[in-house]
Formats: sequence, C-alpha cells, structure tokens
Amino acid sequence: MSRRMRDSEKSSDKTGSLEREKGSNGDTQKTKASSIPESQGISSREDRDDLVRSSRHTLSNKAHILAMPQFGLRDNLIRCELLKNEHQYIYLEDYSIFLGTYNVNGQTPKESLSPWLSCTPSPPDMYCVGFQELDLSKEAFFFNDTPKELEWTKAVSDALHPDAKYALVKLVRLVGIMLIFYIKKEHAKFISDVEAETVGTGIMGRMGNKGAVAIRFRFHNSDICVVNSHLAAHIEEYERRNQDYKDICSRLRFRQFDPSRPPLTIMKHDLILWIGDLNYRISDLDVDIVKDLISKKDFETLHTYDQLKRQIDEEAVFVGFVEGEIDFQPTYKYDTGSDKWDTSEKCRVPAWCDRILWRGKNIEQQHYQSHMALKTSDHKPVSSMLVTGIKRVNSEAYKKTFEEIVRNIDKMENECIPSVTLAKQEFQFKNVKYMQHQAETLSLVNDGQVPCQFEFIQKPNEPTYCKPWLTANPPKGFIAQGGSVDIELEVFVNRTTAPDLNSGKEQIEDILVLHLERGKDYFISVSGNYLPSCYGTSIYSLCQMREPIQEMPQKTLRDLAELSSDDNAANTEKPLDIPKELWMMVDHLFRNAIKQEDIFQQPGLRSEFAHIRDCLDTGMPDSLPGSNHSVAEALLLFLDALPEPVVPYNFYQQCLESCSNASQCEKVISMLPQHHQNVFKYIAAFLRELLKHSASNRLDVNILVPIFSSLLLKSPSKQDLAEKRKTQEFFQHFLTQATT
Repeated sequence: MSRRMRDSEKSSDKTGSLEREKGSNGDTQKTKASSIPESQGISSREDRDDLVRSSRHTLSNKAHILAMPQFGLRDNLIRCELLKNEHQYIYLEDYSIFLGTYNVNGQTPKESLSPWLSCTPSPPDMYCVGFQELDLSKEAFFFNDTPKELEWTKAVSDALHPDAKYALVKLVRLVGIMLIFYIKKEHAKFISDVEAETVGTGIMGRMGNKGAVAIRFRFHNSDICVVNSHLAAHIEEYERRNQDYKDICSRLRFRQFDPSRPPLTIMKHDLILWIGDLNYRISDLDVDIVKDLISKKDFETLHTYDQLKRQIDEEAVFVGFVEGEIDFQPTYKYDTGSDKWDTSEKCRVPAWCDRILWRGKNIEQQHYQSHMALKTSDHKPVSSMLVTGIKRVNSEAYKKTFEEIVRNIDKMENECIPSVTLAKQEFQFKNVKYMQHQAETLSLVNDGQVPCQFEFIQKPNEPTYCKPWLTANPPKGFIAQGGSVDIELEVFVNRTTAPDLNSGKEQIEDILVLHLERGKDYFISVSGNYLPSCYGTSIYSLCQMREPIQEMPQKTLRDLAELSSDDNAANTEKPLDIPKELWMMVDHLFRNAIKQEDIFQQPGLRSEFAHIRDCLDTGMPDSLPGSNHSVAEALLLFLDALPEPVVPYNFYQQCLESCSNASQCEKVISMLPQHHQNVFKYIAAFLRELLKHSASNRLDVNILVPIFSSLLLKSPSKQDLAEKRKTQEFFQHFLTQATT
C-alpha cells in the first residue's frame, strides 16, 4: 500500500453549509507522510472525544461532534470552524478498494470466483462485491427469503485474495440484490458509523426485484457510500432506468447516530462508489454491426452508442460521476455456460449492462475489466480496483487547531445576538396534485456578528413542526458568520394525507416557526390550493360522482366524505356500481394489455402516471394516455390509496379465519358493503381473464395473488408473515374458481 500526505486546499464555499464543507477536499499537494505522524497522545477516537468535552465540550473527530445529541450552539461553532480549517490537520493516505459486480441470473455457484476476486497482484484493502438476480424464485420476490445468500457469500469468502486476512463488515440484501463489504483485518478498527439501507423501485416503487442496496461507513475520517443497483430492463426503457436512478438517490437515506439529525443521502459522502447491473443497452445499431465492432475490438466506436454514456453526456443521470475507459467486450448476453452470444429466439444485442462508477476526489483507477473465465450466468462479472486518498487526522495539529478555535469562540460567545435575513416569509404552492412534488427555496443569510444555529420548532399542541404534507430540508442547521443556507420547502401529498385534502377537511395552509438559538423566532407562512383527486377518495364517494372529481363542488366532496356506505346520499341519482375511474383503467387494460408481457410486474413512468391521474380527475382526454405498464401501475396505486380498502378493515379478521375454506371466503365477500363487493368481484374477474392469456403475458396465480391481496386485504395494524400468507390464501380462491 503506497502512502502519501497532502495538504488540502481551503474550500471555496464560504456559505457555512456544513454538508458542502464536509464534502469539500480541493486539490492537494504531495508531502511526505512521515512528516506529520499520528500523535500517540490522542490517537484514538475515544481520546479525541474526551478532549472536546474537556473545554466544557470535546475535541472529537468531525462525525462524532455532529452525532452527539447534547451538543448545542457552542459545539456547533467548534464543529463548523473545525470543518472550515480541516486543511490544517488532515492528510491523505492511499488505500485500495476492489469493486465487483455480477448478475448471476438466479444460479448457484458452480465455479470458483477467484479469477474475478483475486485478479490483482497484491491484496486490496477493501472489497465491495455486488450481486444481482441472486434468486429469481417467487419466494425470494415476495418473502425476501433465499438459501442462495449463504451459498454466494461463502463463494466470495473462499475467493478473496489469499495473501491477506479479511473481516466481513456488513452484508445487505433486497430480494436478489446483495452487497458484501470486507476489509483487511488490520484496518477493521478504523471502520465506524456503518449503516445499510435498501430501496425497491419495482412495481409501485416498492417491489424489490429492481432497486438498490447500499452501505455507508466512515473509514478514518472519510465518509464512504457504496451502492449496488439493478435498474429496469429492456432496451427501450432507458427513461425508466433514469427514473430508477433518481428514485434511489432521493429515497435511499441512512439514519445518523443522533436521531434528531436528518438522515444522510447518498450524495452527502466524500466518496460514492456505484456498482451493479445498470441495464443500459447499446441502441441504434443492428445486432450484426454490434458483433462486428466487438470482433474488431472497436470498443471506442461501440461506446458512442451506449445508452449510459449518452445519458451521462446529457446530464440526465450520474452527474459528477466518473467511469473508467471501457476496453472489454460487452458483458451481456451470453448463453449460460459459454462465451457465445445469446442464441435464443430473442437474440439480444450485446450490451455493457454491468458497470462501475465513482464520485469523489483523489481517486485513481488501476483496472476496469470483465472476467470471461466465469460462465455460470448469462452475464460476465466486472471488477475495478480504485486507489483513493483517505482522510486521516494528525492529532497534534488537530489539537492545536481545536484549542485556537475554542479561544476565539470564548472571546465572542456573549458579545452578540444571532440574527438572519430571510429572502421572503410567505410561500404559495399553486395547484398541488396527488403524488406530485412542489418545492420552493427559503434562503437564510447570517447578517449577525456571530455564527448561528437554526431549527424549525413545534407550535403549541402540535406533534411536529409542520403539517404532514410539508417538509423543510434541512429542518435544522448551522450558518457561519456571513454565510447562507438554502432550505427547500417541499409539498408532497401521498395516500396518508390525500383523503382530508380531497374532502376539504384540510387545506394547504401552515405556519412554520424558525427559531434561532439565543435569538428570535421568525414566522413563515405556507399556503396553496389542492386539486382533489380520485386517488385517496373512498369507493363510496367515487360511486356517487358521475362527473370527474375536479368538477364537483367542494361542499359536495365534504358532504360525501362525511357519509358512509350505510347512509343515504343526498343525491337522489342512482349511484354507479363501481368508480368510473376504476372502470376506465381496467377497461383500458382489458382492451389493450390482456396479452402484454410482464403486465403488473414492470413499472411505468412517473411522467405518464401524472397524465393518467389528470385524465381520471378532469375527464380529459377521453381515453387514458401512457403505456400499458403505466396504466397498470396507476391501477395498483389507486387501490393502494383508498382510505378504506376494498375489503374494509372490520372484515379483515373474518377473512383470515375463513382463508382455508373457499365457500366461507365467498360468504365473507357477500357481506361487504355493496360498492366494495362490486369492486372486489370486478377486479377478480379481470384478473381471471388475464390468467387465460398467461402464455402471452407470462402471468400466473403466484404472481398476481401476492400483489393484489396486499392491496385488497389490508391489516388495520402491522401485518406479520403468517397473516400475509393467509390473505394470499384467501384471495387465491377467487382467481382459481371457474369463470362464470
């Protein structure tokens, strides 16, 4: 392992934003590592923590100052100044990280992984190994349970470089997406703050057949995040892959040691390593031309037709990430057990599906290659070795910097009262729609004589600082003297908040109280208008509406929401048997998607869902827009958003008790309120029609039952695995009965 030491250039960001300063490293200048040795006096993390507390607080490494709940304004002042002056006590030391990704196509290990994992002359300091399609069985998909986790983990452990001993730090898996993190045993004591998270981006944005797993950790003083993802398939679905990437970035968050601090996003790390089957294909070239370019090893020309390269060039995804030069042939698709390109009927165009990218500074790639020797799967594994400068603390320099900061803070601590200037204090959100983000920026400038700490605080008799459809990010923070921070005020209406907004019981109105520690409070007004939606409106109410919901008077919507299915509606007109919106979606799918391959398994596009929602809510246009997959997902989201599920909560227990008896199950359904009974029977009949065309749409009962039972029969409390199986058994009776 080579070693180098470099003084980091001061960050040019003077806004006082902690997150930006933490990620800033600047260009560096080499010096000898031996010139700034680790001090024996305060070399451990615990010793540095003791030092911060001794000045009434502590000298801690940056992360721990951030993490300790008891730390107040003074400690945040110290933290901010330490980050600003990081160049005075940080040096860089090189460590090697081996990254590997392999889509194993549901296979078990049939050969040694050593040609892949031990391909480097010297042993790497760390291994981050990712798998996709670990298990393709329905049990793995719906219950996240697979014996293959242990099989592949053992195969990895057996194939690590023989010239070093490694410790397993963390393993995380979501269905078939798995990430394993090893480190040399001698480095293990320098690992801390390890967290793992998962995000499913499959149908309804939840199913884990596609998505990502990630591990974040601190190594010495560098924060590192490793992501392993499996994005949407099919050559034409590059926009869906882009959406998956953005969903992973926005939804994957790591909790912090201090629960009062906001979660960490992927991008809030010094080093981000992204591996996986990203599924971007080669487009606009005939398969024969692609194979000809491969045979000539003209990978440079071929790469210009690569979808990921094009999307990165357009800054649609992976902004700020780097990928090494690709000088190996595409890793997909091969006949299993061989090096032959796909000879199946589909004859897929070869593609670089399996990729490794990184984002950060002080990184050098030593190799980027595929491993043709492994033939277990229809993919070939890929590896990369990165050498990265890890931030380490010179404890003597750290102590000196800290003591100087404390002296300066002592001088000014009681001299001035903090104050900020707000660019504006009134925010209006127009035409808010269901599941459509809207955001405005609240800019704060510290115009006082001292740094300040801000936080949005609760109003009297309210559980949180804001209404559930509103968030402020960040909700608390620290601004250096003369610095500024932008706070994003975001409005997002989901299935939880939609019902009361649809009926008019709640409005888009709130007052935020922004509190400065040792300073005054500022009041921020948030207002707007919400456009009612069929999403989050009850079956009963929708059956009373012959016109689109946005044409209904607000008073009518409120009156309907207060009525139950047992009441007589004020409207004397005969109600609809089922909601017209439900009929429109099912009818569209019946006419256009009865033979659609992978229907209800492949997600749609969010932009198309927005058009479908608007069509259902306004009645325009007359027919539903969007792909069949988007309409199918819109149907699932509609069922998921119902305030009372199709099988009302008070019938849930009876369903569980009768699940093993088909006639008892039918009896329970016959007792449902009429509109709910109609909807249940209508959906079951539609699904039975789909199953008649399983040869084309590749559906079977084992796919449809788990998806729809979880939407039609919801537990009023947390559902355990045994209950989940019973709800599936209950609903299965209605898909296997003879069609009438």
